[in-house]
Amino acid sequence: MSNFSQTPFFRHILAMDTSTDQLSLAVATTHGSVDAATWDVWAFSGESGAKASAGMVAAIQALLADAGIALSQVDAIAFGQGPGAFTGLRTACAVTQGLAASLRPGGVPVIPVNTLLAVAQAARLAAAARGDVSATALAGPWTAVMDARMGEVYVARYVFTSALTPTAVPACTQAPVLLTPTALKAWVADRERGHVVGNAYAAYGAQWVDAPGFEMWQDAMPTAAALLHLSPALWASGAAVAASDAVPLYVRDKVAQTTAERLHLKAVQAAKDPLQP
Repeated sequence: MSNFSQTPFFRHILAMDTSTDQLSLAVATTHGSVDAATWDVWAFSGESGAKASAGMVAAIQALLADAGIALSQVDAIAFGQGPGAFTGLRTACAVTQGLAASLRPGGVPVIPVNTLLAVAQAARLAAAARGDVSATALAGPWTAVMDARMGEVYVARYVFTSALTPTAVPACTQAPVLLTPTALKAWVADRERGHVVGNAYAAYGAQWVDAPGFEMWQDAMPTAAALLHLSPALWASGAAVAASDAVPLYVRDKVAQTTAERLHLKAVQAAKDPLQP
């Protein structure tokens, strides 16, 4: 079996994220360099869910064709491992496992990327695209908050340096957890000010208006381009795994709940947190 923990040669990396209702694909030709300024990147976005499952491989093949890269030339695959939509996470894992195992004898390395880390990196890339590459815009603590449905949000916090493409894995000061919107408000207020990003403001922002710590909120979604920028540091840190070890990170203990269980949980949450919708 290949030694996936070895120092990587950065060439052709394929990335995919289906953790939300958006399908995001990207491929980078890195020319052997970890300097993202030298990369050639092709990207595709579409609808996730059942449609993504049916057409995802075809979309990957079309993207690689646009980049002039044969599937057999892909050196590693990065995927958004979660937390996120259960069906989407399973789809990404299945496609990643199948491709990684079949590309060449022994397979190719797989790089699992936490969805919340990808959300933070996507927001940093958006800041850079707006022309803001200052240390204030890129460095420091970034709290990623994604709508987890059922009256909860996924939350994690990472500390970045000013390098747009991290040269080391950003420090995780809060591993992914589930919080109610009210609990998150108190959690953010009790910590060092920083960026708060994600997609949860549309659902719960009314509870966070004028709340300390939310002044720098930015809407953001995980993107395959963000996975590409995180992959070199993760791979070099030993995070790359074999195809068979490409598994989802759910955070919720139970992957599926019955209607009765969901209604019961909603009632319990409402009793504890009357501000929740």
